[in-house]
Order: sequence, then structure tokens, then C-alpha cells
Amino acid sequence: MIKVACLQMATSDADSKKDRITHAEQMIDEVAEADLILLPEIWNVSIFALDEYSENAEPLNGETISRIATKAKEVNAYILAGSIVERVEDGSLRNTSVLLDPKGENIAAYRKIHLVGHHISGTTNVIEGGEKAIMKGGREIVAVKTDIGVLGLSTCYDIHFPELYRKLAIEKGVEIFLHPAAWPITKVDMYFTLMKARAAENLCWLVGCLSAGVSHGNVLQGYSVIIEPEGTVVACGLRGAECIVRSEIDITRIYELRKTLPVYKDRVLPI
Repeated sequence: MIKVACLQMATSDADSKKDRITHAEQMIDEVAEADLILLPEIWNVSIFALDEYSENAEPLNGETISRIATKAKEVNAYILAGSIVERVEDGSLRNTSVLLDPKGENIAAYRKIHLVGHHISGTTNVIEGGEKAIMKGGREIVAVKTDIGVLGLSTCYDIHFPELYRKLAIEKGVEIFLHPAAWPITKVDMYFTLMKARAAENLCWLVGCLSAGVSHGNVLQGYSVIIEPEGTVVACGLRGAECIVRSEIDITRIYELRKTLPVYKDRVLPI
């Protein structure tokens, strides 16, 4: 069994980057017994403060990932360091998730493919054009085989695009989807529907780590989840408040289900 912990951080616009990193380190210490720890999407700056992304962007060897890597080594766990605003060599910005192994090594980096460019209903104080106006999307699907399973990475808005998860499951053999995100409180029903669907249609585990608190006047929903391969939520975070979501994952559950529900064998259409 794999012990999993989602760190559902609650932050406000008053929190500095250093405050947020320190808080994340403290939360990691609270779950030192876990095998796999997740942080949310763009947790080290205010998620809806897109006008502050450029000044807070970092390379992947910058302060944020370096400090979380040190904690991964200290607690001897895999850590999905959520996502950060990455500045790549050409100067452009990416929404990048980093997976660290128990030695603190960066073993996978996923640059969010599907960027938000529309106005999200119910949100305020967001620059016109959203992520698409200031960032570049990735093009590579990312999965990595580890000693706790085959892990596939996605981020927030990606959940709307089932073909990504099908490719991860069929082409990469993913067993656990790791999904940092930050959803406004106005989209709870859609969120649960999509998250459960991505797990159930692929017969995979899905772990979603979300932010709580307030960003630029927008309340973040929380509700981090751990979902088993039939789409049942086995652990769920609080509404809009900080908490730690814990559960255990049994990888054998996937293969038991696929014997009785052979959706992989019965596929007809190409991806």
C-alpha cells in the first residue's frame, strides 16, 4: 500500500513567496510518514495574480524547487512539488509541475499543455486572456515509472481534455494520475464530475491536490481528492480551508478491475 498525502494549503495575497515556501516545508514535516506527497498548482505565488507571475518566475533549480527537494530527501518521500511559474531559457513563462524522488532528484517536469485563455465565470480581477496571454503551453505528455507505480502528470484545466489521460494510460501505462490544481469555489460540481470521470474511464487512481484560501478576491475551493479506479472518492479535503488529505493506494486494485471490466481490450477507436 502507498501512503499518499495532499497538502491543501490555504494562503492569501498577503503571504510572500518565502512565507509560502516555509509553510509548505512545515506541512511536509507533518506528513513525513507518507510515500507520496503533493502540493497544489502555483502555490508559491497568488494563483490569480497573473500580473505578478513574471517577477516571481524561477528556473527549476531556483529557490522553490530546491527547498522542496531538500525536504523530499529529509522525509524520504516522492514529492510532486505542485507547479510553479517557470522561466525557461528563452525567457518565456511556463506552468510547470516537478516530481522529486526520495533523494531530492528532479525525475519529471511537466509543462501544462492546456492553458486557460477565457474568463472563468465567477472570478474577478484576472487579466484579460488569462494564462495564454503571458505563458506558453507545453507539448509533451509526461509519465515516469517509479518504485511506487507509474505516475502521470497533469495540471488543473487539463482535466477537461480526456484524450490526455487516455494517452497517459494507454501509451505510458500510467497507474496514478497526479493532478495539482486551483479551482474557484464557483465550479465545485464540474470539478468533481471531471475528476471522477478521468479516474473511472481509465481505471486508474487519481490524486488531486488543490489550493484553499483567497487569491485576488477569488475564493479557492479546496476539496483535494484521492479517487479510486471506479471513480469513488476515498478521501476529500475541506471546502475552502487548509487541511491535509491522506489515504492509501493499492495498485493491485487497478488490475483486478481491468480483468472484470476489460475496457482496454474492448477499445475500437484510436486515441
